[in-house]
Amino acid sequence: MQMLRASSLLQVLFFGFGWLFFMRKLFKDYEVRQYVVQVIFSVTFAFSCTMFELIIFEILGVLNSSSRYFHWKLNLCVILLILVFMVPFYIGYFVVSNIRLLHRQKLLFACVVWLTFMYFFWKLGDPFPILSPKHGILSIEQLISRVGVIGVTLMALLSGFGAVNCPYTYMSYFLRNVTDADILALERRLLQTMDMIVSKKKRIAVAHRTMFQRGEVHNRPTGFWGMIKSVTTSVPGSENLSLIQQEVDALEELSRQLFLETADLHATKERIEYSKTFQGKYFNFLGYFFSIYCVWKIFMATINIVFDRVGKTDPVTRGIEITVNYLGIQFDVKFWSQHISFILVGIIIVTSIRGLLITLTKFFYAISSSKSSNVIVLLLAQIMGMYFVSSVLLIRMSMPPEYRTIITEVLGELQFNFYHRWFDVIFLVSALSSILFLYLAHKQAPEKHMAL
Repeated sequence: MQMLRASSLLQVLFFGFGWLFFMRKLFKDYEVRQYVVQVIFSVTFAFSCTMFELIIFEILGVLNSSSRYFHWKLNLCVILLILVFMVPFYIGYFVVSNIRLLHRQKLLFACVVWLTFMYFFWKLGDPFPILSPKHGILSIEQLISRVGVIGVTLMALLSGFGAVNCPYTYMSYFLRNVTDADILALERRLLQTMDMIVSKKKRIAVAHRTMFQRGEVHNRPTGFWGMIKSVTTSVPGSENLSLIQQEVDALEELSRQLFLETADLHATKERIEYSKTFQGKYFNFLGYFFSIYCVWKIFMATINIVFDRVGKTDPVTRGIEITVNYLGIQFDVKFWSQHISFILVGIIIVTSIRGLLITLTKFFYAISSSKSSNVIVLLLAQIMGMYFVSSVLLIRMSMPPEYRTIITEVLGELQFNFYHRWFDVIFLVSALSSILFLYLAHKQAPEKHMAL
């Protein structure tokens, strides 16, 4: 009973953390907020974290097996109900609410949007080997198999980009050599451009005043052709205003580019100064470590795809067995693999939650507005739930076989090997695409600086 109360208390804490994250991070700049959106986001976060809590319980042996099985079943049913039925319906409802023509029948059109989502969600199973004719249409296996495809794809895309972008961001090797003279020269060009813009706008203002004094403004022909004539022709002895305005527009565009490049040089200069500090050197070391990890991960993903290979033993147990056999020492592999697996899974869980919340916050700030914020938050809740459900599918392989039993029973007859191979394929495509993109961006930056 005490462990059940502790589990319930943790679930309340997870809900509270999701509520605070919503209020303090996502919606801190918005006064108008829908409480149903806030509740859905917090509940999704709470049940997502509860799945990770149950993984820890499996390793530590907390509660008896029947109780853990019940909590797994209940948790998966609730999270699938939210991801497949509740969140898509409310996304459609708030999208329709933003369209004035559909206000009177917004409930009907929200149902139409949800039915459209269900159609494409169900058809998602056709090209993948995830269908199981033994189970019903709304069984856990049928729903979680499709959620797993979407979630694993998102995980692989984020992991591939993060594995490449992390060393690129941290390592001082990729920093451009920026000096104070470079910044000063660019700022001087920016000031000269601004002076030219002010000078030309003064000429336009003086020309308008001269035309007004001559009475040319009142005597202008009206209508469309009169407007075209006033723009394309100029009075003898007066300024060609259309040509000057074109020059002003071009200079303003150039000033925007120069300003952005100046800000980029300042940021690069600050990163260079930061890289010389102790903390900067520490992150630089992390960059080299992650670059090695990225190369190893790409290599292993390629091997897994080419040879159609999926590990049968969790990495911790396999690594300990190889080390013990190589050194020829007496070692309790089963005992230590349990504790090391607990630490490894804990690290994976914490980094996954932290990394996803940071990514969601940046994504929300980039595209949200006062009208679309509710829809964006619901989309983030959908992504978050699918991401964490898929994490359970993949973390299962990092656990010793004796701790996978209940998870395997609850998830049903899923093609677990397919999800690992699919992750490797998408990770490889994402990592190689990220390498190409960052290489072109890094190569283009000095050329752009020279052009400006």
